[in-house]
Amino acid sequence: MIRDRLGRAALVVSGGILASRLLGFGRNVLLYALLGRDVATDLYVDAFTIPDYLFFLMAGGYLSITLVPILSRHHADGDDEEARRSFTAVFRVVTVALVALTLVLIVFARPLVETVFPRIEDSARLTNLTRIALTSQVFFGMGTLLMAAQYARQRFVIPTLAPLVYNLGIIVGGLVGAFVGDPSPEAFVWGGLAGAAIGNFALQAWGARRTGMVLVRGVPWRHPAVGEYLVMALPLMIGQSVVALDEQWPRLFGQLVGEGATAGLYGARQLNMLPVGVIAQAAGVAAYPFLARLAAEGRRDELRATVVRSARATLAVAGAATAVVVALAGPIVRTAYQWGSFDAADTAAVAPLLALYGLSIPFWAAHQVYTRAFYARRKMWVPVGIGTAVTLVSVPVFFVAALRLGAAGVALTSSGAVAVYTLAIAIGWHRAEPGPRLGDALWKTPLVTAAAGLAAWFTVWAMGGAGVAPTSPAALAVGGLVALATYALLGRAVALPLPVRGRGGPAPG
Repeated sequence: MIRDRLGRAALVVSGGILASRLLGFGRNVLLYALLGRDVATDLYVDAFTIPDYLFFLMAGGYLSITLVPILSRHHADGDDEEARRSFTAVFRVVTVALVALTLVLIVFARPLVETVFPRIEDSARLTNLTRIALTSQVFFGMGTLLMAAQYARQRFVIPTLAPLVYNLGIIVGGLVGAFVGDPSPEAFVWGGLAGAAIGNFALQAWGARRTGMVLVRGVPWRHPAVGEYLVMALPLMIGQSVVALDEQWPRLFGQLVGEGATAGLYGARQLNMLPVGVIAQAAGVAAYPFLARLAAEGRRDELRATVVRSARATLAVAGAATAVVVALAGPIVRTAYQWGSFDAADTAAVAPLLALYGLSIPFWAAHQVYTRAFYARRKMWVPVGIGTAVTLVSVPVFFVAALRLGAAGVALTSSGAVAVYTLAIAIGWHRAEPGPRLGDALWKTPLVTAAAGLAAWFTVWAMGGAGVAPTSPAALAVGGLVALATYALLGRAVALPLPVRGRGGPAPG
């Protein structure tokens, strides 16, 4: 049954993403402990700006999205040999293009860095870091295609290991640098390159082979799958949405605020992306192969019902995360980062940024479901067009907000842009695909979220009056339990589709 298989897939993906995010959290703790919230950390964060944009330009973040429908159609028809030929054709073209573009960017890295980061004093060092990070993108690109081959077969375990190995590589690199007496951004970036080569490429090649997906000989360069892929990928390549570029905003606009702002925004956003990754990405990644299969088989009613059911459940869980992150931003940052070179002043600077980013969690969650619903229907231009329009409006807002409100303006604008984009894309889907709708989830989820957040905030406030530091781990533990308990009780009372609800409750959607 689709619902049961989707639920199992979501558990596998969410478990892998949770482990990856926890490793990423450990990576950031180590980064701040060794380098602090200063220029060295800014250089590490900035080193990935141009490489990440290359990945987006090549539709790297969407390679699996564009390839999965092609492979799913052939698997649905029982033609596994044509699936292998299609995979070979696309893999070959994308890899050649990615390697060529990477080499060009490595050669011209210095002028690019000086153009993107005119306020960075040590541009030579940032250029070297950028060149190392650029090489990783080749492994990311090839690995994403290999993951698509596994997703098309509804295999999720090995793809979830890629970010685990990547983050582990960064951690090992940083530890090696500290062991030899040189804790530096270079050590972390070299570790990331090793992690990308092993986790995103070598491991995924093995995983794809286990599903029967291997490169075959005799496939023409003009195979029809290449054109089909380009038609779907083209809008994603030229229409970089506000969501795809959200990771770049702290790097691009943080330099307008001052030293340490990029590092602070990066740290806050990374903490916020922990629940986003576990909830939103898990929902989107797990649901997409099933949505693509339903679309390929023409089961439109099941497709619409699955989209709404996934969106309702994802929003319900995201609401709990929002209550915790917004209400307990201070103790979260203190517990997570206040070690080594990261002090109480840094916590005071980063915590408000995390609270502002936390407002975006439900919108990230819904976005992952609705965009993939459009991709499953091969309507790439709709979400990309909306995202591009929101991005064009957002850029000047980011600029003004950074100059007038500082780092808080960047974080607030980021959450606002994601919210506007998600609302527009959801409205677009329901107008194009009449059927089940979110209904009362639109008012129940924010109401329960606000109540749980207020309960947690008042609990921490009361603990402060009793002599317990409001940013202590104890405040986080007690406040978190209060938020989750309140959310669960109220959610059950208003029939939100929560995991804690028994079988007897009403079915979502």
